Amino acid sequence: MHGMDDAFTLLRQAVDLLPEDAVAENGQTVGDVREDIRRQEWEMVLGLLEELGDVHPVSVDFWELLAEAARQMMLDRSHRWCQWRGWEVQHGTLRATLSLMDPKEGGRRTVFSGDGRLRPMWDIGNRTTDGKPALSIARLWVEFEPQLGPGETADVRLAPLQPEQWRHLKPGDVILMYEAQPVAGIAEIIEVLPPGV
Repeated sequence: MHGMDDAFTLLRQAVDLLPEDAVAENGQTVGDVREDIRRQEWEMVLGLLEELGDVHPVSVDFWELLAEAARQMMLDRSHRWCQWRGWEVQHGTLRATLSLMDPKEGGRRTVFSGDGRLRPMWDIGNRTTDGKPALSIARLWVEFEPQLGPGETADVRLAPLQPEQWRHLKPGDVILMYEAQPVAGIAEIIEVLPPGV
């Protein structure tokens, strides 16, 4: 745990874990991060480090440093995102396009926060010994949106509680989301990345 260091020291340590030639999708570089550090633009530093970490392979330590810095800076969503990304480095990534059912079809009636707190059950094709669906639980992160509401569609990231049960999935597979009966949503897998990516 990095709790003994202040957020600014943690961010400096995280920069040192990146390759010097790392470039974010928006063109910013590790040199730009170091310049923001000199100007003490700490929230900007954190955001840029998150972007660099999203496009370059980084370690769990990198995400732990950022998560603790975000916690100390009281940036809850960034804290949750960095914890999430550290989990993905350890266990792999499942991305899918999720379409929530309309309330008229039995879907949820309220929006939910897209920051990984929702833990619905999923029919991912596994069966019990008597042939019934063996539902699996996975946390859900909505990409690029703070929340998702009834009848809406978005790309999501899934963090299964038992990742080994999900290893058979591949792009194009369709899985069903349950919060109760009936089906709450339908998701199509769009990307499966192994741990360390």
